[in-house]
Amino acid sequence: MAFCEFKNVRIAGIAAGVPKNVVSILNGDNNVILAEGTSAEDFVETTGVKERRISQNLTTSDLCCAAAEKLIADLGWNKDEIDAIFFVSQTADYILPATSCIIQDRLGLSKECYATDIALGCSGWVYGLSNAVSMISSNNFKKILLMAGDAKKRAAAPADPLFGHAGTVTAIEYAEGNDGFQFHFGTDGSGYDAIITPDGGSRNQVSPASFEQYEFEGKMMHRMQSRMKGMDVFGFGISTAPKTVKKLAEHYGFDYLDHDYFIFHQANMKMNNMIVKKLKLPVEKVPSCMYHFGNTSSASIPLTIVTELKGKVENTPTKFLCCGFGVGLSWGTVRFENQNIVISDLVEVEDNKEESKWV
Repeated sequence: MAFCEFKNVRIAGIAAGVPKNVVSILNGDNNVILAEGTSAEDFVETTGVKERRISQNLTTSDLCCAAAEKLIADLGWNKDEIDAIFFVSQTADYILPATSCIIQDRLGLSKECYATDIALGCSGWVYGLSNAVSMISSNNFKKILLMAGDAKKRAAAPADPLFGHAGTVTAIEYAEGNDGFQFHFGTDGSGYDAIITPDGGSRNQVSPASFEQYEFEGKMMHRMQSRMKGMDVFGFGISTAPKTVKKLAEHYGFDYLDHDYFIFHQANMKMNNMIVKKLKLPVEKVPSCMYHFGNTSSASIPLTIVTELKGKVENTPTKFLCCGFGVGLSWGTVRFENQNIVISDLVEVEDNKEESKWV
């Protein structure tokens, strides 16, 4: 069973970076693809997404690095003391090398820094968190940066209006005596094609055919774009999220209702409302940032904490229960209690093109 628990570790702070550019669904964004017969008003009512932050130039690492600089300064951390970087994303800078290696240099961290990428989406922050806290709990490392997010894709195309761009950073540190974290994870690879970018990997290499338009669920797209079987993913989300929350509570013997905030992956509002209803959660304890940022993949849980809970949880002992679910198919749930957490102001990143700086 995929349960795990780690003690003597805590979240020291969280920050998020987003493009400064705001794109409104209702104000004539012509570079989006809606299913045939779906109006912008219908889309907003179903998904809850009114606007997103979008950049044609900024990468996930650009957004994460901007957030990291802010958080490191707010925490007063010495960069030489940061032992590891985890970078969780489906939009790496390059096929290789690992983006975390590039980030180590960009942030000016020690060359004795452990750096690794994790290629996960919607469940990625929870998975990355488990990796980071396990290394600290085992007393190998003292301070780690967990970066999670997604931004511009590998191939230009009309955008799916559900998704926005964001990069987040979670600072994790050793804390003697802290109760730490309890996790539950699951995987169902039989649904691998429910959310998939068909071409661009070694299974289906890029070719001219990769960019030929075809119809998928009422939308015209090509094989370098991510496609999603909407009803399959919807059914998966509303069934899996409540189950993993209940399994975690049953395994560790706690009442899941006895938490201050429930942070779910910001999939879409209709799905999340059904999850909340199934678990009988008080809606005031389930913050959402979907209206202004859309579905931001692995960034959505920490982004919600930054944008919706700043000023509410920093100096008060707060019990969190967080759940991510999606591409893979993959899911993860974590519970933890935090106090004296630093939540940085949202970092809005200018859309500056820096092609000359990079290979």
